[in-house]
Amino acid sequence: MSMIVGLDFDNTLVTYDAVIHRAAVDQGLIPAATPVNKRFVRDRIRERPGGDIEWQKIQALVYGPLMPEAQLIDGAADFIRRCRTASMTVFIVSHKTPFAGYDETGTNLRDAALRWMASAGFFDAGGLGFRRDDVFFESTRDDKIARIRALGCDVFVDDLEEVFLESSFPVSVKKILYAPDERAAELAGAVVADSWQAVHAHVFNQPA
Repeated sequence: MSMIVGLDFDNTLVTYDAVIHRAAVDQGLIPAATPVNKRFVRDRIRERPGGDIEWQKIQALVYGPLMPEAQLIDGAADFIRRCRTASMTVFIVSHKTPFAGYDETGTNLRDAALRWMASAGFFDAGGLGFRRDDVFFESTRDDKIARIRALGCDVFVDDLEEVFLESSFPVSVKKILYAPDERAAELAGAVVADSWQAVHAHVFNQPA
């Protein structure tokens, strides 16, 4: 039986660093000299009065109207193609609600993500080879974990350690924490990958 690989979407397959930085600068929330890094920008915004709401508004913009400007993370496509070559089944399971609370445009976040995937070749036979039925959006973290279990994933890659720390996360699934921006501590039962090359090494048991 071939391996079943599950992948998170936001900040795991796709990066918003440049889009977030530009949006925050345009709105006067951070200086232009602030590093182009999602976590750094988020922390600077949250330090401001009312910063948590301002951060949620930035996220609503980036995951909605500005989604076309997001970028596929280096190495992710090569990893998915290698999985295809090895006859592995690959699913995308994302915690993404249909709409953001602070998006005045009413953009459907799931539709925006699917349009971005289509433009990036996710659904092309000669591209990354996903079917629409291989992509799942869940409204809560619990639903996301339930989907991972229902799909029978052998491996799951996510940038949020909180997902792996949930007691409901299935112990049979190999946990790979994608953490390129900082040195993350090893989680019980999980490995940390600082790049998609490192993810590749963990899945295929080869040097990065």
